[in-house]
Amino acid sequence: MRVLILNNGVPFIQGGAELLADALARELRSRGHEAEVIRLPFRWESPLEVADSMFFARTIDLREVDRVIALKFPAYLVPHPETVVWLLHQFRQVYDLWDTPWGPPVDDQAWKDLKAAITFSDTAALSSARKLFTNDNVTQQRLREHNGLDARVLYPPLPDEGSIPVSDVQGDYVLSIGRVSAGKRALLAVQAMAHVTTPVRLIVAGQPDDPALAEAIRRTVEENDLGDRVELRLSFVETETKRELIASSLAVAYFPLDEDSFGYVTAEAMTAGRPVVTLEDSGGILNLVTDGVTGIVSRADPLDIARAFDRIWENRQLAASMGRAALEAVAELNLSWDHVIQELLS
Repeated sequence: MRVLILNNGVPFIQGGAELLADALARELRSRGHEAEVIRLPFRWESPLEVADSMFFARTIDLREVDRVIALKFPAYLVPHPETVVWLLHQFRQVYDLWDTPWGPPVDDQAWKDLKAAITFSDTAALSSARKLFTNDNVTQQRLREHNGLDARVLYPPLPDEGSIPVSDVQGDYVLSIGRVSAGKRALLAVQAMAHVTTPVRLIVAGQPDDPALAEAIRRTVEENDLGDRVELRLSFVETETKRELIASSLAVAYFPLDEDSFGYVTAEAMTAGRPVVTLEDSGGILNLVTDGVTGIVSRADPLDIARAFDRIWENRQLAASMGRAALEAVAELNLSWDHVIQELLS
């Protein structure tokens, strides 16, 4: 079968969705299919730019393709009779982030018009898909609430080949890893380090998508004299380095705002037998992270996060116990590429 995977893309930025698309193509090819990934350029700074992206998607003519697998807005707007949508993201700014500090100005008529257009286009395109899946029940619930559509949950397997080693040796640092963006809130982890009372360290590793945010993180380290406690690796992290950092950590901190799913960072940490520190407003992650069982759920406050870091440092036995429970919890999900590909192609 000739399969085309459609995603959106921002040049030089790679996150979980990009890794998933590449991994899906690789897994399809390993099973004898022809598979390619196309990333539609996407910018969202203004309503006009978003509208242009939508129009461009609708004009793409795909021929000699047996199956399209669309992952994100506006890729699922590309017309094809054999489209399966595995929904990772809609344009959240006009849905659950509307009228929040992370959304556009709601009194701007251009944004109001765009919101209406996106809701109409999404509902039409997604309802006409051959199959409609979401990556988690959080995305599933949003789709039902905002578009009145039902979808099945299809959990994504880890995208990287190979396994993350499980080690009984606990490091001296909490690891904040993944794309460094405002919505992932790595800055909160750095701010928390100004309040810890134990020798716990923090490593922040990942590619920033905003130079201003990267500068704010560096400035926080400098202003709080945290240079010997916080290590910054603000660039893309290669797979082997990522595995080593996770396997050698004490715990992994992951602080997204209302994440659509449990997230690759969570699954990778738990696969390595590491507890996850997350926040009570982090969304789908809370389906896997249970406070005191598989990790620690903190308030989105530097002081409370600092207490969570100190708790893990002071009680290594608890950290090890939560890590073992985390490994068991993620194993129960049966994150299998064979299952995913059967669902997408059948």
